[in-house]
Amino acid sequence: MFDKIALIGLGLIGSSLCHVIRREGLAVKIAGHARSAETLATALKIGLVDDVYEDAADAVDGADLVILCVPVGAIGTVAEAISGKLKAGAIVTDVGSVKGQVIRDLAPLLPDGVILVPGHPLAGTEHSGPES
Repeated sequence: MFDKIALIGLGLIGSSLCHVIRREGLAVKIAGHARSAETLATALKIGLVDDVYEDAADAVDGADLVILCVPVGAIGTVAEAISGKLKAGAIVTDVGSVKGQVIRDLAPLLPDGVILVPGHPLAGTEHSGPES
């Protein structure tokens, strides 16, 4: 079990991961970040997350596992925003559809002691958002 899992992006895949993390008891705390205040409010209201953050860096502060659920093209920007708050020993993974760009954009920005595990969920639909 993780003390804190942070998800950056609470669309279909991020919200689905929150649901499984909650159902399986994989974390003491689930933190979520999304660009939309409405998405954050919905995720909190329906119990997908314990805490919501408007700033991605604040969401990952102290997290043992960080899951980046953002478009591949946004990975570098997100990595720049969160890199200063990642703790040593944290695991960072993503749900992007390609790995070359993710590794190229993300790996150089991770502090020493942070573990990168590139991922790829085999799921998705035309729907989006935390209630999908």
